[in-house]
Amino acid sequence: MSDLSALDPEDAKIVTLARSTRARTGAAEGAAVRDTDGRTYAAATVSLPSLQLSALQVAVAMAVSSGAPGLEAAAVVTAAPKPEPLGVAAVHDLTPDAPILVADPAGAIRART
Repeated sequence: MSDLSALDPEDAKIVTLARSTRARTGAAEGAAVRDTDGRTYAAATVSLPSLQLSALQVAVAMAVSSGAPGLEAAAVVTAAPKPEPLGVAAVHDLTPDAPILVADPAGAIRART
């Protein structure tokens, strides 16, 4: 679809955070969200025997636990064709119309929901 240079700088920032988190941890997905106060939260997939969370679920949980009233945008970096559905649901539970940028591991934007 497009590269990071075509994005608003704040959207490019969350894609970069998601991408670097995924690369640093070696996780299946990396995600980042920006709350309505402009704060960002980056997270990776959690895959433990007793706990399975998508990167978006973790990022949303971090925002909510920090008192975020809503989200401006979210980004997820994944090799999968689309992000994990429960992560998308978590974003939309907090802010139904928040856009979600979906990027491949190289940072190319594949979709914007």
